Amino acid sequence: MPAAPNRRTSRRLSTQILVLQFAIILLVVTGGFVISVLRARRNLDQRAGQQSLAIARAVASMPAIVNGFYAPDPPRVINPLAERIRRATGAAFIVVANRQGIRYSHPRASEIGKSLLHDPGEPVTAVLAGHTQVAVQTGSLGRSVRAKVPLRDARGRIIGLVSVGVLERTLGSELAGELPSIMIPSLVVLLLGTLGVVLLARRVSRQTFGLQTGEIATLVEQREAMLHSVREGAITVDAAGNVTLLNDEAQRLLDLDESALGRPLASVVPDGRVREVLTGQIEGSDQVILAGDRVLVANRTPVQIRGRPIGAVVTLRDRTELDALLGELTEARDLAEALRAQEHDFQHRLHVISGLIELGRYDDAVHEINRGSLLHQELAGSLVSGTSDPTLAALLLGKASVASERGVKLRVSAFEDVSERVDDVHALAAMLGNLIDNAIDSASRSGTGSQVDLSLTAAADDLVIRIHDSGAGINPALSEEIFRDGFTTKVARHGGRRRGLGLALVSQEVRRRGGRISVENDQGARFTVTIPLHAADAELEPSAP
Repeated sequence: MPAAPNRRTSRRLSTQILVLQFAIILLVVTGGFVISVLRARRNLDQRAGQQSLAIARAVASMPAIVNGFYAPDPPRVINPLAERIRRATGAAFIVVANRQGIRYSHPRASEIGKSLLHDPGEPVTAVLAGHTQVAVQTGSLGRSVRAKVPLRDARGRIIGLVSVGVLERTLGSELAGELPSIMIPSLVVLLLGTLGVVLLARRVSRQTFGLQTGEIATLVEQREAMLHSVREGAITVDAAGNVTLLNDEAQRLLDLDESALGRPLASVVPDGRVREVLTGQIEGSDQVILAGDRVLVANRTPVQIRGRPIGAVVTLRDRTELDALLGELTEARDLAEALRAQEHDFQHRLHVISGLIELGRYDDAVHEINRGSLLHQELAGSLVSGTSDPTLAALLLGKASVASERGVKLRVSAFEDVSERVDDVHALAAMLGNLIDNAIDSASRSGTGSQVDLSLTAAADDLVIRIHDSGAGINPALSEEIFRDGFTTKVARHGGRRRGLGLALVSQEVRRRGGRISVENDQGARFTVTIPLHAADAELEPSAP
C-alpha cells in the first residue's frame, strides 16, 4: 500500500483539478464573450444600415433635392439641404451624385464636384441600375456602413443616387459603451464557475483522501489482486444491501457468479440461517453456517465513514475440513471417555471382587465377574455377528460406554449388515453418532431408567434407522424447525462451542442422499431416517440443501 500522501501532494492534485476546470470555464466564458461582442457589433451594423437606408430614401424623395439637379449650380442648392439633414440625423455623410458620379453634396467641400465612379470603395453601377444597396465599404471618409438608393425625377427616370453612411469608428464607440452590459454577466459566470471549481477540487481531494490519480489506480489494482487471491471469501454491500464486491473465494463458497453484483444480498444467498447471518439479522462474530455441503464461519462488520453508515463487509472462512478433523478428534475423545468410564467402573468392580475373595465368598465373586461383563459381551457379540464392518460396531460400543457413564442404557434392538449396500460407511457412522449423541443428551435428563433404543434395518431398497430415547420428547410445533441450521434447545457448553449443528448436518446428509428424516413423540422422541440403498459403486447426485 502506498505511503500516506503529504499536504504538498494533496495540493498538487487539487491544483491540477482547479487549473483544468478553470481553464475550461475561462475558455467557455471567453468564447461566449467574443460571440456576444460579435453579435452586438453585427446588430449595430444592421441597425446603422437600416437607419442609413431610411435617411437615403427620405433624401431621395425630397422634391427640393430633385429640383436642385436642374438648377444652374446644383451643389449650391443640394449641399446645404444635405448637410442640414446630416447634422439633424447624426449621419457621417450624405452624398448626392448624378448619373456620372459627380458629387453635389459632401461633408468635405473639397470633394464636391469630384466623381465617385473612380473610387474603388464606391461601386454605384447596381444603384444606377435601380437597385438599393446596404453594405460596409471604405470611402473617402474611411470605412463605414452605408446605404445607397437611386434618385428619380418626377417621371421616374434615374437621374442620380443618394449615399448615406455611418462611420465604423462611431459604431465602435457605441459598442464600447455597451461592453459593460456584456462583460458583467460573463464576469459573474466566471466568478461563480471559479468558486464552483474550487469547491469541487476540495470535495474531490477530500473524497480521495488527497491521493494522486496514479496512487488511486495503484490502490485499485492492489485491492483487486488482494481480494481475488486471498483464501477467504469477501462480500461488500452498500447501505441498501446490494452486493458491490464479490471475490473469487466467496463465489466458490456460496456457489455464486458475477451476476450477483448489484443485486440485493438477500436475493442471491440461500434461505435460512445463511441469509440471516449474512444480512445481519443474526449478529455476533464467528457465526457457523451451512452452505450446501460446506461448513463456513461468517463475520459481518458494518462500515461507517465519518459517522455515516455506507454498508457492510462480510467475510467467510471454509472450515469444512477442520470440522471433519474435529469430528475425528471428537470420536477419539469419546473413545477416551468410554475407556475412562470403563476403567473407572472396572476399578470399583475389582475392589468388590477383591473384597469378596478376601472374605472367602468365591461364588459371589464369580457371579460379580460374570454380571459385570455380561452386558458388554452381549452387545459386542451381537454387533460383531450382525455386521462385517468394524466402524459401526466400534462406534456403538463406544457410545454404549458413554451412555452407561451418564446413566443411560443403549440398547440395539436390530442391527443388519448393510455395509455392502452403503456407498460411504463413514458418513453413515457420522449420522448415527450425531443422532445417538442427541438421544443420550435427551435421555440423560429424564432421570432413572433412561435408555436409548436403536435399530438399523434394510427394508426393500431402503435403509431405515430408528432411534428412540426416553427423554421429554419434541414440541410438535418444532418438528421441522429442529433440523434447521442453528436451532437448538440446549444451553451452550464445552467452552462456548456452537450448538444446533448436529441435526442440521444429519438432515443435510439425508437430503443429499435422497432420503427423509422425521421425528415423533412416543414416550420420548423417536427419530426415523429412511435412505435409499445403492450399490457400493453408485454415484450420488447432490441435491440442493
